[in-house]
Amino acid sequence: MSQTALITGASSGIGLELAKLFAQDKYNLVLVARSENKLNELAKNLESEYQIKTKVLVFDLIKDDSPQLIFAELQKENISIDVLVNNAGFGTYGDFKDNNLTTELEMIKLNISSLVEMTKLFLEAMLTRKSGKIMQVASTAAFQPGPHMAVYYATKSFVLNFSEAVAEEIKHTGVTITTLCPGPTTTNFQEVANIEFPKSLKIMSAEEVAKIGYNELNKNKSSVVIAGLRNKLFAFTIRLLPRKVVTRIVASL
Repeated sequence: MSQTALITGASSGIGLELAKLFAQDKYNLVLVARSENKLNELAKNLESEYQIKTKVLVFDLIKDDSPQLIFAELQKENISIDVLVNNAGFGTYGDFKDNNLTTELEMIKLNISSLVEMTKLFLEAMLTRKSGKIMQVASTAAFQPGPHMAVYYATKSFVLNFSEAVAEEIKHTGVTITTLCPGPTTTNFQEVANIEFPKSLKIMSAEEVAKIGYNELNKNKSSVVIAGLRNKLFAFTIRLLPRKVVTRIVASL
């Protein structure tokens, strides 16, 4: 019997690449994003190439009722979710005092609140079945403060700590939580955040990051996975440095 994966932020970047990987393994897909045309095109292509079923749900997860509406729609159609991928998120660049408050509150809503609500809604059925997988897409930003992207870094720190805590609570239940922490990745993130990564940084492709996360998810155990050796080394090294030094290093980058 085919399993079903739900992916938020599925219209581009890491979410799109994850959708391809699930489709290759014959998962049926529920694709969630704001971009209806992109989702419909993706769904059509994946159905044609891999002979799977897809369902497109056009929702803006910044809106308070979106997670509940998504959950209700799937319940109504009796679609059970075996894998939940909370991938949707965005960032902004600039000093906190200068950034638009509404935008930063929307970032908190999408990166934190909707992720928590989606996890809460779909976890219960997984625990009842004693099987299921959740992937939370955090970031290497989760491991330190981020001057000039203060709210974004803080949201990803929340995702990491929240996911690790819940993973511990549900160990031995048959349900796993994989927390994927990409570093700089070639997506539309830079355009949305209005930043340009330094040339010295190693930029991974969304395809590379998705494969790393997907392979870890399929190990059937809860874990935190940092994409890329350089990113792993950086995340480890900063834990050994004083916090003030780390903050200054990140600000300089």
